[in-house]
Amino acid sequence: MTADSFAQAEHAPAKINLALHVTGQRPDRYHLIESLSVFTLFGDRLSVAASDTNSFVVTGPFAGHVPDGAENLVIRARDAFFGRFAQAAPTVAIALEKNIPAVSGVGGGSSDAAATLRALARLSGTSGNDPALASLAQVLGADVPMCLAAAPLIARGIGEQLDPVGDFPVLHLVLVNPGVAVETPRVFSALASKHNAPLPPLPGQLDRLALLDWLATTRNDLFAPALALAPAIGDAHSALTVEGAAFARMSGSGATCFGIFPDAEAAAGAARAIGSARPGWFVAATRTMA
Repeated sequence: MTADSFAQAEHAPAKINLALHVTGQRPDRYHLIESLSVFTLFGDRLSVAASDTNSFVVTGPFAGHVPDGAENLVIRARDAFFGRFAQAAPTVAIALEKNIPAVSGVGGGSSDAAATLRALARLSGTSGNDPALASLAQVLGADVPMCLAAAPLIARGIGEQLDPVGDFPVLHLVLVNPGVAVETPRVFSALASKHNAPLPPLPGQLDRLALLDWLATTRNDLFAPALALAPAIGDAHSALTVEGAAFARMSGSGATCFGIFPDAEAAAGAARAIGSARPGWFVAATRTMA
């Protein structure tokens, strides 16, 4: 059984942190961030359908890295949704096509959880704008609220304070992961400073060139500690630069890096070149969603 066997499908896009500043830490040890995030046409695919019994199947190139127990965010999202909307609690069959590498810094599990909430809302006739969905997302994980929105935004706090960014330029990206998994808690623990400057204001006229200029003034504060834990991240970053990326950076806590290219043809060519030179790496050309 695959995701295409189901009548209703939901895109679970990769989340790319174009910039990520760590600005503090709360007493409960959650880190405070400011991040400009976008979402891509590349991602996982999740489908749900009413069924006689609850079931969950995973296919796709990274299916083997997906836990199938209660720790899986899709199952947690399903149970949380029906715990909140008990009147809409059928049993459901869920199929996940897993295309995003595990523990890769592009929100794969969080995006899958958000897609589960959206799909179950549609299946049960629940409004996608119901505030309870955002509350459930926050409980499921710090990245899930922004993945529920799945549009260009600035996230603050621990990721729950979202400010949409309108009229965002389309970006042609290449995503590269050197085949290493970097655990987010280890990266945050290795962070030298947890109280850093916030994001600068976005330019008033936000076109591609203005965005690139703005990105040059920003950071990913998690890059240095992630690089120390997994030096191959530097190789991925360098590969994007060598292939002509106008801008390259690590996303999230790594290990996936992204490069911004002028158009789809340039991105596809860079992806082919990197994939040919590094057949063991994950490489994908894509573009951002509006």
